[in-house]
Amino acid sequence: MSYWALNAVFLLAALAVGTAAAVRQLRGRTRKVALAAAGGAAAVVLVLTAVFDNLMIAAGLFTYAPEMISGMMVGLAPLEDFAYPVAAVLLLPGLWILLDRTSKASPSGRRP
Repeated sequence: MSYWALNAVFLLAALAVGTAAAVRQLRGRTRKVALAAAGGAAAVVLVLTAVFDNLMIAAGLFTYAPEMISGMMVGLAPLEDFAYPVAAVLLLPGLWILLDRTSKASPSGRRP
């Protein structure tokens, strides 16, 4: 199994959770703010991934089997490495929204 095939499993699950959260919660201005926040978070996480993955690979902390990667690289890091931060940006806020019980507990959103 290639890294892209493994990534597809996680990315599809994260996309499903993110989409369900967006459909359930986000409307109008809230959607724009949430998308801007997710975009900003994605940019920061992807830059940090690029910097630190390259440093760790250069230091010899880990390697990739050449036959398992696509060959597209960002510095020393294969492109496949960036799927996990994308999944995190979709999955974590989505779970936060879907598992939030306070929004229905009281009109102010605070726990009683």
